[in-house]
Amino acid sequence: MTPSATGTAGEMHLSAFIQASPNHQIKGMWKHPADETSWGYRTLRWWQDLVRTLERGCFDGIFFADVLGTYDVYGASREAGLRGAVQIPGIDPTLLIPALAACTEHLGFAVTMSTSHHAPYHTARLFSTLDHLTGGRVGWNIVTSYLSDAERQGLGEILPHDARYDRADEYVDVCLKLWEQSWEDGAVVLDAEADTFTDPAKVHEINHAGEWFTVEGPHMVEPSPQRTPVLYQAGNSARGVEFAANTGEVVFMSVPGNDRGAAVVASLRERAAAAGRDPEQIRALQVARVVVAETDAEARAMRDEWSRLFSVDGYLALYGGWTGIDLGGHPPDTPIDDIEANAIRTQVERWKLEDPERIWTVGDVARRLSETAGGLGFVGSPASVADQMEAFIETTGVDGFNVTTAPVPWGFTQVVDLLVPELQRRGRFRSGYEGSTFRENFFGAGQRHLHPTYPRPLGTPATTFHP
Repeated sequence: MTPSATGTAGEMHLSAFIQASPNHQIKGMWKHPADETSWGYRTLRWWQDLVRTLERGCFDGIFFADVLGTYDVYGASREAGLRGAVQIPGIDPTLLIPALAACTEHLGFAVTMSTSHHAPYHTARLFSTLDHLTGGRVGWNIVTSYLSDAERQGLGEILPHDARYDRADEYVDVCLKLWEQSWEDGAVVLDAEADTFTDPAKVHEINHAGEWFTVEGPHMVEPSPQRTPVLYQAGNSARGVEFAANTGEVVFMSVPGNDRGAAVVASLRERAAAAGRDPEQIRALQVARVVVAETDAEARAMRDEWSRLFSVDGYLALYGGWTGIDLGGHPPDTPIDDIEANAIRTQVERWKLEDPERIWTVGDVARRLSETAGGLGFVGSPASVADQMEAFIETTGVDGFNVTTAPVPWGFTQVVDLLVPELQRRGRFRSGYEGSTFRENFFGAGQRHLHPTYPRPLGTPATTFHP
C-alpha cells in the first residue's frame, strides 16, 4: 500500500509511540528474537526503514519519548533500571529527525524537550531549525521533568509538581513570542542592490521579563514553514490537564474506556473552550498497546509471549521514576494515597479512574504490572482490533491513538499491513496525505500555523500575531 499524493483525512489519527532506546515501554521485550531495538535504536538505517513503514501506513507521525537521568527510585538504586534497559541506554532523538525526514515526505516527527533542563531561547532555535530541515514536519512534546537523578547530573533543580507547570507556562510563552512575534513575514528580503539580507525593521526584540525568564530577543531563526511546531502535551493530572488545555494541540492521554474516560476528555475540551480556544482544535490521542495478527489466536499468542518476557523489576523501576514511589520499599497492603510523590501523578490517578471506590495498594499495583505489562490495549485480528478502537473512540471521544507495540519493527509492520487496510476499508483512516506539514496531518490541508483561537503570548497584540 502506497499513500496517494492526495487523500481525505480519516476520522482516526495514529501516531507511533517509541523511544530512541531499547524496548521503550515494554520492558523485557529486547529478549524476543524478533525485537531489534537493542541494536536498532543506535542505527540510522534501522530508523529509516521504520519511518518508511509508518509513512506507507499513512501514520500522522512518530512520537519520540525521551528522558534525562536514570530511574533509581525502585530499591533506592539504579541497578534494576540498568538491568532492564529502563530508558537507558538512550540516544538523543533530535539528531535523528533530519535524516528521517530526508527519506520521507509526509510523516511528522514529535520529540520530547524538557522545560526543566533547557533554556527556552535554545529550544526555540532547535525547533525552528528542525522545522526548516523537515519542511514543516516537527512537533514539540512539552514535558516538565521529574527524575531526581537528573538534578544530580547538573541539569537543574526538580521543582514540586505544580511549580514545574507554573514555570512551563512561562517557558512556552517565551518560545511563542520568539516564534510568532520576533520575525515578520517577508523580513528576509535578499536585496543585493541594498546589501541587505534581512530588513532590520521587520525583526523585533520580545523583551520578555517574567518570574522565571528574562529574554530580550530577537529569535535566531527566520520563520519556518509552521513557525511554531505542533505542540504535544500529556495531560492527565489535574494540573497537567489545565496545562494541556491551554497549550496542547495534540494531547497524549491515558484514560479508561468507559464514561469516566469520556468525562476526562470532555473536561479537557471544556477547559480549552474556557481559555478561549476552539475545543475541536485539540486532538486527543490515547496510548494504546496494540498486538494485531492474522487471527485472534495468533495475536493472543504474541501477547502471551509479551507476558513471559516481561521484566517485573524493569517495570517497577519505571513506575518508581514516574511516581517517586519505591514499590519495593513498602508493605504490600500500603495504600498508594499514603505515599507522597513529587513526580508524575497520572499513573496513581489512572488507577483511581478505573475503580474510584477501591483503595489501591502497593500489592495491587505490583500484581497489575506483573500480570499485564502495564495494561495491554487492543489485541486480536485486524477486524477485532478495529472494532475495539472504534468502540473506544465512540465511548471516550478521543481522536485516535499513540500506538506502542512489540516486538519492533514486527509490531508496527503488522499494524501497517493488517490493521490500517481494515480501518481504511471502514472509512475510519486516511488513504493518503492532503497537506505538506505535520499540523496539516492533524487539522487538514491549509492549517500550517497555529489556529486563530490559540492563546496569544502574553502582551502580544492581535495585529502582530501570526494567523
